[in-house]
Amino acid sequence: MSTLPDPAPEAPSGPSTGAPAAKPGRESLHYAVRNPKLIIGVTLVVVLLAIGVVGPMLLDSGNPNEYVGPQASAPDGTYWMGTTTFGQDVYAQFVHGLRATFLVGVVGGAIAAVIAMIVGFLAGYRGGVVDEILNMLTNVVLVIPALAVLLIINAYMGVRSVAVQGLFIGLTSWPWAARAIRAQTFSLRTREFVDLARLSGSGTWRIVFREIAPNMSSYLFMMFILLFGGSILIASSLDFIGLGPTEGVSLGLMLQSAQQWSALQLGMWWWFVPPGAGITAIVGALYVANVGLDEVFNPKLRES
Repeated sequence: MSTLPDPAPEAPSGPSTGAPAAKPGRESLHYAVRNPKLIIGVTLVVVLLAIGVVGPMLLDSGNPNEYVGPQASAPDGTYWMGTTTFGQDVYAQFVHGLRATFLVGVVGGAIAAVIAMIVGFLAGYRGGVVDEILNMLTNVVLVIPALAVLLIINAYMGVRSVAVQGLFIGLTSWPWAARAIRAQTFSLRTREFVDLARLSGSGTWRIVFREIAPNMSSYLFMMFILLFGGSILIASSLDFIGLGPTEGVSLGLMLQSAQQWSALQLGMWWWFVPPGAGITAIVGALYVANVGLDEVFNPKLRES
């Protein structure tokens, strides 16, 4: 995905002598509502999220795997996305799968982001022995083949849920983000406003979250988008090889079932196209939104 932007410039140390400048938040909003990439990406994500949240509530049955119709039926007025080989409603599975896909992305991305911020901020601000220890921990986790670890964990777990899957994805996907935050914190900790906060007696975490983090807000937001999309891709990969949740349904599990029961060979395109398109749309929309945010936050990339 797109390169993360540089953190916001240092806050001015004295009053301005000219006309008052526009507030950074207002300026960013001004460019955000005029950026087509950001608007398209965010709109698509919101639409898919709304379908995943509202769609299951409008169904007669709460079980997407229930056998409700004729077997291997093409899309029609009754079953909008057709049915599977076993007579399951593909539309019901799709809307439930969207919800599960967003859930694993939020859980995995949020856990990874929290760990990355704690490790990155602490290592970058404190430096010294603390930095060496946390950097060593980050490098150890970074070189561990995360997918192989997830394969082993999922293979030996008797009951797997979307939340548990997101938990393990988050615990293994934070190192690169922690290194990026650490590098940016190094560059910000020597700024004048941080020195003033330190001289005033503020503690480490107060300085980090009151002085440093706000100047990296755009950087952190885009980092979460990358972690969010990465969690969805990892979860879909695990689902496709049969190591997804043992209960419920997800877009990756729909692809796995379609492949297992030869939907492609049987010409049942309505079984594998919707989940594949759903995953592609979510991750693609996140990528487009990320590019748009990069242009909004980075003046050098803004289109005239």
